[in-house]
Amino acid sequence: MRYLITGGAGFIGSHLAESLLEDGHEVTIVDNFSTSTPENIAHLAGAPALKTIELDVVTSPREIDSLVRDADCVIHLAAAVGVELVVKDPVRTITTNVHGTENVLIPAAKYGRRVVVASTSEVYGKSTREKFSETDDLLIGSPMNSRWSYACSKLLDEFYLMAYQRTGAFPGTVVRFFNTVGPRQTGRYGMVVPRFVGAALRNEPISVYGDGKQSRCFCHVRDVVRALKLLLAAPGSVGQVYNIGSQELVSILELARRVIELTGSRSEIRFLSYDEAYEQGFEDMRRRCPDTAKLAALTGWTPRFVLDDIIRDVACDLRKKL
Repeated sequence: MRYLITGGAGFIGSHLAESLLEDGHEVTIVDNFSTSTPENIAHLAGAPALKTIELDVVTSPREIDSLVRDADCVIHLAAAVGVELVVKDPVRTITTNVHGTENVLIPAAKYGRRVVVASTSEVYGKSTREKFSETDDLLIGSPMNSRWSYACSKLLDEFYLMAYQRTGAFPGTVVRFFNTVGPRQTGRYGMVVPRFVGAALRNEPISVYGDGKQSRCFCHVRDVVRALKLLLAAPGSVGQVYNIGSQELVSILELARRVIELTGSRSEIRFLSYDEAYEQGFEDMRRRCPDTAKLAALTGWTPRFVLDDIIRDVACDLRKKL
């Protein structure tokens, strides 16, 4: 198979590209390296089945058209990433997510290519359900809060793919990622696990936002890549939306404590209000846990890595860089 991965030099994309190459496929990576880094794919350099192209999916529609034409399957991962980036640059968030996806889906419809579009747990918005299911109604916050621009832009991506899918233009699938973590992820844009682990390794204070009682589920990137490949191989995934994530729920305060324990750090925990960390009026989701029964029923997928494995792997990766 010939795979085109937009955002392929990013955190998830680099792991997916590596796995597909190991399986004997041809992979073309497209990335503008704005929030990713060439280091993520440096170890793949020289692979005869890999092609890397520095390109922006928003500003290069003609080039994207030809790349989609030459691919068998397109996995669209290119997007604005991280809460800090989303809050500080909402215009870039919207244009990258909406127009970038548009520039991928138009040629995919023209050539009838298989497409997977990456979405996010953020689309569930302010839902208070214990577990989020793909068929749930979605509760997005006010447009006065830039936090929700990311959720709305990714939700529009989902509607866009489904609209094409219903016309028979191409076989498409949406995946909603829940807090994917692992080696190569950076804390530069607010990702909490590498941010906590990096501070712990330097014995610096670990900043917990709010009261620390907000809870999340963290899934190892290798489990996420395995889920993606299983969905690609399953004809039943076409025209569907799937959550991908762990169900091991942990509070952010407990996460900080476990990071300190597992790294043997001397770091102290300090609390910052959301106003200090982001901007006045910032809203956070108190709980975010996926229902992955739909994915498990189709593919048999369940996570193989637990949170402690993730923390250790991230720490090992960051120690090399430090």
